[in-house]
Amino acid sequence: MNAQVCRPPVSELVFHLFGRPVHPELLDILAVRRVEREDCRLTVAITRTGHLITWDNGAVCLTEVAAASADPLPERRRLLHYKLRGEHHAALACAHGIHYQMSFQVEALPPEIFLHVHDEIMADGAKRGFLHNFQPHHRLALAPLGFVTLEGRPGCVVIHALHTFP
Repeated sequence: MNAQVCRPPVSELVFHLFGRPVHPELLDILAVRRVEREDCRLTVAITRTGHLITWDNGAVCLTEVAAASADPLPERRRLLHYKLRGEHHAALACAHGIHYQMSFQVEALPPEIFLHVHDEIMADGAKRGFLHNFQPHHRLALAPLGFVTLEGRPGCVVIHALHTFP
């Protein structure tokens, strides 16, 4: 893989939720973390286009993907599908009493605010969560970031994912 990774424009991205695992080789994965709890397994991957998050408790498997519309993802058992534009919210009741909720928002920020948010994500990522700092396309450019945090409570996992596209 190249040391430099270009992200596609946000307008080319799509949010998916699958009721199955998605083969990681279908995406350009840059970093991975796995978390095992007594009630589930989580795999979090930062990809060139966003993320691949798989939650599996043995009875139900859910995979959330933020990917480019051109990525060769399956259609079988795709439960949700949205272009990454504006703001979307969805809730889904799954088998075995599992409830899935999602919310995403895409914002374009003025450069001075973007730089401030970038610095806040970098500082937060140094303290907690899973942060991937992409290589900039040239030495003076601001590098894209992928940042994911997991919060676990009994019977609940809350995941926050932030991706920047300078």
